[in-house]
Amino acid sequence: MTVATIELLAPDGERCRCCRTVEDVFTVSQKTFRTVVGTALGSLSVIIFTGALVRLTGSGLGCADWPRCSTTKFIDVSTGHTLIEQANRLFTGVVSFSVIAAVLLAHFRKPLRRDLVLLAWGLVVGVLVQIVIGGVVVLTGLNPYANMAHFLVSLLLVANAFVLFRRSGQEPDTYFRTGPQRLVTAVRLVVGSSSIALVTGTVVTAAGPHAGDENAVRLGFALTSVARVHSVSVLVTVALIIFLAIRAKQLQGDASVTDAIQALLFAAVFQGAIGYAQYFTGVPVALVAAHIVGATALWFAVCNLAVSPSRGTL
Repeated sequence: MTVATIELLAPDGERCRCCRTVEDVFTVSQKTFRTVVGTALGSLSVIIFTGALVRLTGSGLGCADWPRCSTTKFIDVSTGHTLIEQANRLFTGVVSFSVIAAVLLAHFRKPLRRDLVLLAWGLVVGVLVQIVIGGVVVLTGLNPYANMAHFLVSLLLVANAFVLFRRSGQEPDTYFRTGPQRLVTAVRLVVGSSSIALVTGTVVTAAGPHAGDENAVRLGFALTSVARVHSVSVLVTVALIIFLAIRAKQLQGDASVTDAIQALLFAAVFQGAIGYAQYFTGVPVALVAAHIVGATALWFAVCNLAVSPSRGTL
């Protein structure tokens, strides 16, 4: 970006301080930008849990209107359900602010990088899509397909923010992990299987209890059937992670690969254990909440495995 300035000289011939350009005044350091992006990533992760609390407490229709909670009150806390739903919507403002800050600062970061600007704008687009989907969820009486989309788009936003955060302080050679073809293929299989497991998990949620409201429509699938499909996808994922670990050892992958595989295996096993526990104990709210936290942690581990590690400081 070119900025026109008027060159004024002091009596001694030096440049006047008032002649600094916009870039001089608003230059953003790599550290500051990375901190803002980290805040955005954190808020995008937290809102997954706050959104889940709305559903788990039966507060999905706690607000009678959209996008405002009430047509007569700016903040409506008339009931417990309204308070929970209102709080979640207000936290959306925090998410929006952090994302807007990220995209604005991306334009003033030095050095300016096109990849960071595009990734930051991806967050803005994603949040706008989420706001629309949230409206559809409310206006359709918690339609299960809309709820599923709401969660899955949240995961895509987390992935976007994760890539932006990793690239914000340092610049990897590529977006995604590279290496021997057999190792890369195994990584892709794990990422694909993990994604399927998360999608089938949303189907189980949409067919089971805790819909967000006692009158909400549910998917017409037998809970035991979809739970078995989800269970198979999780077991396949764990098996593929173990296969990846063996492959990485054979190919003597670098330490970052080994650490990422171990973290993902732990997250997958932990998540599977919670899933079985909640299934055999009647799907209690506390375990469902833990399962959602586990799903987010699993997705973080998947991103950590799939995204190229940083290679050097700019």
